[in-house]
Amino acid sequence: MDVRTIDGLTLTEMILTGANHLKNNSDKIDALNVFPVPDGDTGTNMNLSMTSGVEEVKSVNSNSISEVAQAFSKGLLMGARGNSGVILSQIFRGFASGLANKNEVTTTELADAFDQGVKTAYQAVMKPVEGTILTVAKDVANVAVKEAKYEQNMINFMEKVVKESHASLERTPDLLPILKEVGVVDSGGQGLVTIYEGFLASLKGEELPELSIDATDMEDMIKAEHHKVAQDFMTADEIEFGYCTEFMVKFDEQKLQEHPFDEIDYRNHLSNHGDSLLVVSDHEVVKVHIHTEYPGDVMTYSQKYGHLINIDIENMREQHSTIVESQKQPVEKAAYGIITVALGSGIKALFESLGANVVLEGGQTMNPSTKDISDAIKKAHAEKIIILPNNKNIVMAAEQAAQLADEEVVVVPTATIPQGISALLSFHPEMDLAENKTQMAEAMDYVKTGQVTYAVRDTEINNLFIKKGQFMGIADGKITCCHDNRDETFKQLIADLIDEDDEILTILYGEDVTDEAVEQLANHLETTYPDIEIEVHQGNQPIYSYILSVE
Repeated sequence: MDVRTIDGLTLTEMILTGANHLKNNSDKIDALNVFPVPDGDTGTNMNLSMTSGVEEVKSVNSNSISEVAQAFSKGLLMGARGNSGVILSQIFRGFASGLANKNEVTTTELADAFDQGVKTAYQAVMKPVEGTILTVAKDVANVAVKEAKYEQNMINFMEKVVKESHASLERTPDLLPILKEVGVVDSGGQGLVTIYEGFLASLKGEELPELSIDATDMEDMIKAEHHKVAQDFMTADEIEFGYCTEFMVKFDEQKLQEHPFDEIDYRNHLSNHGDSLLVVSDHEVVKVHIHTEYPGDVMTYSQKYGHLINIDIENMREQHSTIVESQKQPVEKAAYGIITVALGSGIKALFESLGANVVLEGGQTMNPSTKDISDAIKKAHAEKIIILPNNKNIVMAAEQAAQLADEEVVVVPTATIPQGISALLSFHPEMDLAENKTQMAEAMDYVKTGQVTYAVRDTEINNLFIKKGQFMGIADGKITCCHDNRDETFKQLIADLIDEDDEILTILYGEDVTDEAVEQLANHLETTYPDIEIEVHQGNQPIYSYILSVE
């Protein structure tokens, strides 16, 4: 087949296939993540980052390759997780820049986009390390630029790209001693190769098999008593910067007037606070990944440019100790495990504080698959497991995963985050599984849920005429009000939800809401509803500016 150009629809299919291939093999890529400093799971982080990019691509209604690439880049940036996810977002940020203002491209133009992606990624990393995803991307771009001079058939061109990606990946142990010592290739590089394999398969219309990672099956290797995993090569005390810190700063125009933002100066300042630094920005946000000993100092400095969102801090010394300890003895299954689904770092932290063992990322527009939930069941490592889906579109997948599980698993069909919280609060470890399911299902019926979000199109529903972009108030699944102003929508929704018998209002505010905005609304509520106890939590959830729980 002679394919000379690719357009937006073709690139969309390539991205979807690449993301699916990555998702199907993320566990195997996780198994390669053996660097001495623990920094999350590479396959999982890249998969979540790609998922965010895919969701943005699905919203594009255009055959322009430029518009598709820009949407993919934006989604990757907003959803980037861990070192590998952030670097991946920068590879495709540069890639999108190389495709700017084009409706379709030739092999030469695609090669230039690969090359621009490498340059952008290297610029984003304070201290680039060879033998990683960066090296694989660079080697691929070099071959792409060379081959495009002679090869005009897009399929033949991508075959050579993928061939070089495999060859480069196999060379990574020669560049990083720890890879050679443990006997694996670089995990981030493997993730990028997997994506490129998906690109090629999409062009050829072929199915892709799951990865077969030789080098020694990592799972068996870790179990082998004679083998040392990479974490054994150092102690927790040797980790100089103990906290893997990720956050985003949403720029504030007023603050920027006083403190103009310069990405290079900002990156140089943060480099004094730790290592593994990645800083990437656009006109709306700056995203930071850093290993530091004092996360608060880094975030306090960053606040002078805007508001902090999507905060995630992991104690790497604890991670290291857990990994090392897990090699010494098998871990007994807990009596109970609770799995819940949520989006937003604040909501995730809230569920964890209430006793959830696994908080699976998902919700509206991002429904976990049956496999995702099955994997969460294994991760919970318990004899009896309760799943709280917190979304009606996830209930069936949860029930299917429960049927496939070897453990005793029940699903409490929570349809909202407030229902999930109410159900979790009623869990009792001394009760049996059936009793807990009954009690938790009853508890979720005692809470009312409110949500404030925006309309994606003009519509008429429940005698309301709603314009695209307006804010909507949703009370227990029914749209009850709409307004051009978000705060007014919030106030109308509260009036629809609260009655004389209600006592507690809990507000979870999203990633698009500032602390000042929610404080003003809370003050209004205290004056308007003096008998209601009000609790406010930063949920950091997307899509919904506010999630409200009324009891």
